[in-house]
Amino acid sequence: MPAATRIAILTFDGFNEIDSFVALGLLGRLRAQGFAPELCGPGTMATSMNGVQVQIQRPLEWANEAEVVLFGSGLYTRAIAENSALLDRLQLDPVKQLIGAQCSGALLLARLGLLGSSPACTDSVSKPFLIQAGVRVLDEEAFHAQGPVATAGGCLAAQYLAAWVMYVKAGETAAREALWRSAPVGEQAAYVERLLGKVRRFGPASA
Repeated sequence: MPAATRIAILTFDGFNEIDSFVALGLLGRLRAQGFAPELCGPGTMATSMNGVQVQIQRPLEWANEAEVVLFGSGLYTRAIAENSALLDRLQLDPVKQLIGAQCSGALLLARLGLLGSSPACTDSVSKPFLIQAGVRVLDEEAFHAQGPVATAGGCLAAQYLAAWVMYVKAGETAAREALWRSAPVGEQAAYVERLLGKVRRFGPASA
């Protein structure tokens, strides 16, 4: 059996369902390769922006042990970014972990000091708050990574974060197979190549 790749999908109240569930669903396609994606958060339940209640599978601190940590966006991200008591429970290390964020989730990366001088992708609503936090926003890009830290902009850019994790941690062949099984019928070749073409230039695939 391959070594486990624990993946913490950070999910707070007000979360965007697309961010959390697309990442969870796509990354779960590689369970046979050891991928173990789980919803991770500060409580036992979380309610989405559209009122969907889900059970949180792992406590927030589990993210500190995971090999991959992904931050989604949500209605209350700005408030979470100001909640030191909550964020201080996260002790993430980009030397040991892949860390990604989507849309307003990039605010949490900035708050945790994980972006450094790297530019970030985000959505148009979150852009002014990232700029206020001193982050340079890439207006025309949906995905960007600098080493082990990545950001994505737009709800459906969750597929880029997932493809990046697959590519880096499992290699291109495994990523291609998993994404092919998820692609719209009749569009697999173009879909998979578009995703891998987006992430391939940001880092070497796992052997």
